[in-house]
Amino acid sequence: MTTLPDSLEDERVLTMTLDGNAVTFTEGETLYEVASRQGKRVPTLCYDDRLKAFGACRLCVVQVEGMRAPVASCATLATDGMVAHTTTEAIEKYRRTLLEMVVSENRSLDVNPLSGYASQELVALVDRYEARTGRFAGKKSGTSNVEDTNPFILRDYDNCISCYRCVRVCAEQEGDYAINVMGRGFGTQIITEFNHRLKDSQCTFCGQCVQTCPTGALGDRKALRDADTEGEIKKTRSICPYCGVGCSVDLLTKGDKLVGVQPAMDGPANEGALCIKGQFAFDFVQHSDRLSKPMIRREDGELHECEWDEALEFAASGFRKVRDRYGRQAIYGVASGRAPHEAAYTMQKFIRASFGTNYIDNCSRA
Repeated sequence: MTTLPDSLEDERVLTMTLDGNAVTFTEGETLYEVASRQGKRVPTLCYDDRLKAFGACRLCVVQVEGMRAPVASCATLATDGMVAHTTTEAIEKYRRTLLEMVVSENRSLDVNPLSGYASQELVALVDRYEARTGRFAGKKSGTSNVEDTNPFILRDYDNCISCYRCVRVCAEQEGDYAINVMGRGFGTQIITEFNHRLKDSQCTFCGQCVQTCPTGALGDRKALRDADTEGEIKKTRSICPYCGVGCSVDLLTKGDKLVGVQPAMDGPANEGALCIKGQFAFDFVQHSDRLSKPMIRREDGELHECEWDEALEFAASGFRKVRDRYGRQAIYGVASGRAPHEAAYTMQKFIRASFGTNYIDNCSRA
């Protein structure tokens, strides 16, 4: 019997049958990943592709031939020759019933999209499966933490469905372990250590928990200030200005007003993560104290508004005066370690090319 070399064995094509079609996959892929790659709309509420599969919501179950009961596709590896069905009459009925039960425990279903990136996932699935029946109306779960008055994160646990995405992203992505789970059943609650306020915990207010929450139980308090502001929400891709990492963000606007910031889940530098400044520190954009035009201190000793061309010429003349009087070695530059790479490059080019010196440094060395 001839055996294949390890290199060829690793490249062996694996095949399974998905909804009647033969599809290929790589070893280690889950049924959910294979189905998603094939364009299948397998529903889920506890899944975040940045996190380890959890299999808690049970919405992503699929039927695998040879297995007695449906399996959670997010936690089941595809195997060679497997035959699976993502959509059957029985599974669709099961999903609809499960969504009806999930909704029955929540105070409200419709939440403002400004709550967070994933805040519309539950309502989208409920509408897709027409699960607004109310036939399981009864006891509610979750208790909102209205005493936590931090300015960034709304803890509206009356809408929590115990998917634990917030707890997992805090642990797996941030490594903060600031929140955890307490209790069981209707008494399940997301808490901090000793059930204190977020600011007294290990929370760094990165907002990751907010952006992964599929129900708005955790909400962006700053963005929700403009929940009643007229206008549609528009997203514009940009780069966070606070440091040189280059995190991709989506700016949320209503008209000409910036109302919130969300991390770009496909951002190459951050992959859905932001720090507290990138997430919440955007008030300066429309602050009344922000300068709207450059200013020059004139002979009267006071600052006066001017046009950009005049301001740039004024600054350039200052550099020329120093160079002409004291020599080019009298001019040096210190770049910011929090500036983007492009700014750092421009800064060193300005010193080296304009004045012919290497008197350029960076505060990161301090």
